[in-house]
Amino acid sequence: MELRHLRYFVTVAEELHFGRAAERLHIAQPPLSQQIRQLEEELGVSLFTRTKRRVMLTEAGAAFRKEALKALAQVEHAAEVARRTARGEVGQLNIGFVGTASYTLPRLFKRFREQYPDVALTLRELTTSQQVQALCEQQLHLGVLRPPVQEPSLQVEIFHREALIVALPEGHRLAPRAALALSELADEPFVLFPRQQGPGLYDTIINLCQQAGFHPRVAQEAIRMETHVGLVAAGFGVSLVPASLQQLQQDGVLYKELQEPSPTIALAFAWRRDEAAPALHAFLRLARSCFS
Repeated sequence: MELRHLRYFVTVAEELHFGRAAERLHIAQPPLSQQIRQLEEELGVSLFTRTKRRVMLTEAGAAFRKEALKALAQVEHAAEVARRTARGEVGQLNIGFVGTASYTLPRLFKRFREQYPDVALTLRELTTSQQVQALCEQQLHLGVLRPPVQEPSLQVEIFHREALIVALPEGHRLAPRAALALSELADEPFVLFPRQQGPGLYDTIINLCQQAGFHPRVAQEAIRMETHVGLVAAGFGVSLVPASLQQLQQDGVLYKELQEPSPTIALAFAWRRDEAAPALHAFLRLARSCFS
């Protein structure tokens, strides 16, 4: 039994007329009658009672029609699920992100959930190095991280850049200043990100300080930028943080711009070059439209 047999049968059952059913199916009447007879022979039952004046469903035919409609509906549902999955409208998408990206990405995540409600979106806050490992191990479809990424199996695409600013404890001697020269922080203790967890951001900060004539004295290390701000508020030191972190209103912390041109730090998407998940590419298309 093939799907066409079910479709032919259902059409005849709806029309109760072989001629009209054949017209709907765009086939000649004799082949249609032959297909129905073959179906009846395969089932071992009569599906229709035929007279010169009318065609009627038998009791077995009426029961078969009900189940045939269910089967055809399920096939159509399966086909639609396949089409929607291929368009990235259905599926699972696992995304890792560095903590500071949480101030840049909410609008994108909201739009994606609105446009693709049947994609299960799972988010994990991870450092850049953790994301690279998770991507290589196929635990993530996409990473949102700080470049550079030295992993040839990954495709990396920068989508956002922002400046670095200074986080100062409230009451600091430099607090009255609107903007600071980085050299004025030469004698200050610093709260920094561990290099092994995010070498791109760490190296940018170290190089910037060295250009200002000093190497920062590291008093505390912390992985999460929110922890940096908390340690600054507690008086452990100063920190250089992405400008988007100003959205984190922490008591006891002031944010100051740098007088000298600050190199921008980047946020990038990273994914495996061989990753074929349609939901990933739907997400990337939407992201490019949001950040273009």
